Amino acid sequence: MSPIFDCRDEAQLLSGMRQARQAIGRGELVVIPTDTVYGVAADAFDHQAVARLLAAKGRGRQSPPPVLVAGVATLRALVAEVPEPIERLVEEFWPGGLTIVLPAQPSLSWDLGETRGTVAVRMPAHRIALELLEETGPLAVSSANLTGMAAGITPEDARDMLKDSVAVYLGDGPSKDGIPSTIIDATRLVGAAAADDPEADAGPRVTVLREGAVSRAQLRGVLGDLLEADPDAQPEPDGS
Repeated sequence: MSPIFDCRDEAQLLSGMRQARQAIGRGELVVIPTDTVYGVAADAFDHQAVARLLAAKGRGRQSPPPVLVAGVATLRALVAEVPEPIERLVEEFWPGGLTIVLPAQPSLSWDLGETRGTVAVRMPAHRIALELLEETGPLAVSSANLTGMAAGITPEDARDMLKDSVAVYLGDGPSKDGIPSTIIDATRLVGAAAADDPEADAGPRVTVLREGAVSRAQLRGVLGDLLEADPDAQPEPDGS
């Protein structure tokens, strides 16, 4: 069975991080702690590794995983544009529990699934995740669970579901609150999409795909009327 490394122990941390880096380099999957829930990670630029991630969770290409980054500079390299309102959100909520969907940089050579030319990006507020991201580069990361089941909030939860489809499990105790990130779609703020939008002057242009760690009220405090009105209900896409 794939090992769990308790990263609260310095010796296990060093060994686990080394094995996690090696596994990512081989195109294998790694479970990592984040500031929201545990995530299952793969090299974002290895399309076979991303396919393994989707298969391990029981998901298809129609549900592409978000990408975790180590900083704002990487965000800028991955997306076509960072609009000023998103700059403000990043300043307020990153690192943290906010995932932002924007048009992807068209020159990138990757295949995350059926993204329709977009990418969902987040910078986690967790030392282990950030250290690994600094060494591996961007990682495709989705919640560490089988689709349709609750997100893993301990490495043991994750291993019970994902088993040996994951090469290495990095543990850091239970997730703080088990609340996944909030996901917003900001694609209507960008470039041609904004210019061609017939509703550009008529109303909100940022939508909430999933409310989680960052509330609508917090988002509205930064975005004001750029944020959609609060709906009665929202679908809940899977993610970390």
